[in-house]
Amino acid sequence: MPETKTAVPDTMMAWVLGNPGQLTLVDKPVLRPGPAEVLVRVDACAICATDLEVIHQGPPALPGGEPPFNRNFTPGHEYMGTVVALGPTVDEYAVGERVAVEIHAGCGRCERCRQGMYTSCLNYGQNEGEYSKGHRANGFTTDGGFAQYAVNHVNTLVRVADSLSDELATLIVTAGTAMYGLDVLGGLVAGQSLVVTGAGPIGLLVVAVGKALGASPVILTDIRDDRLETGQRMGADHVVNASREPAVDAVRRLNGGRGVHYVVECSGAPDAVNEAVKMVSRGGRICLAAFAHTPALVDVEHIVTNNIYLFGIRGEGRSAVRRAASLMAQRKIDVSPVHTHTFPLDELPTALRYSRERIEGAIKVVVKPQMASG
Repeated sequence: MPETKTAVPDTMMAWVLGNPGQLTLVDKPVLRPGPAEVLVRVDACAICATDLEVIHQGPPALPGGEPPFNRNFTPGHEYMGTVVALGPTVDEYAVGERVAVEIHAGCGRCERCRQGMYTSCLNYGQNEGEYSKGHRANGFTTDGGFAQYAVNHVNTLVRVADSLSDELATLIVTAGTAMYGLDVLGGLVAGQSLVVTGAGPIGLLVVAVGKALGASPVILTDIRDDRLETGQRMGADHVVNASREPAVDAVRRLNGGRGVHYVVECSGAPDAVNEAVKMVSRGGRICLAAFAHTPALVDVEHIVTNNIYLFGIRGEGRSAVRRAASLMAQRKIDVSPVHTHTFPLDELPTALRYSRERIEGAIKVVVKPQMASG
């Protein structure tokens, strides 16, 4: 049963970003929620590859429209927790409820937000100053989840099933991103063929969600056997080690010599887009879900000649996270193979190192702000 009252401290432990790569554990004030907001006690926060980019490079984090360094900024965006205080007008949630937290609270007033595309909010980052539009992206434009408490708009909250551990609940939003790319933007329907390139956390979740939505066959490509084995546990019908066999040839062989309906590109590899356009059939669709680090030459002639649809995706939208949470609650997808390591909050630097260097086969590493060290 949800609690009726929870004591909230005045200060909390939180990591703040100084110079690039420099994190410091400090005491910060615990903010109180405003209208349409709740205060969440952060029970678990997963590490995303984008967090590593924020900590070392800055973008895509832009608090106040500026790089996040030396601004008392707390990163971390894949978190869940428990509602401990309600702001004015909030009756959608109760104190004591467990929730997963979407990253983006769009302004709600621009063209994209009104279409349900709040991760593409036209007022991104405009959440302070005289003409604040109210947009928030936790861990990017406002403080994130590498802390003990965080304020969130009610529009970003999704209830967590009792059957899910805190660690697995941090993966609801990642599954929501996969869902958004597949069902809303991709229009995937049961029986269509799907290739996922790259067996990182997002790629593995795309495999699981695609399988749950009825894609067939689901083919996963990567260059690491251990990740491919995890992909099979997530539901991949076929796996391809692209270091041993040309991925395009393997995909066509596994799909009866034909191109597939849909490719979700999650590797960010230099030639990944060109390989993807050779994997799909004429009229096929390609979703780009990885941040590439260098510009890439793309075979536009092949794309146009074959009427191939190519689009990018950043995060979730259209309440896809709620649909993903429902699939997880119904046990239609099992995300447990993706979670590999857990650390207390004060060991965040070690957790980041495990994630960055893939120590002990790390895939999704989680920190627990309420866990005692040692």
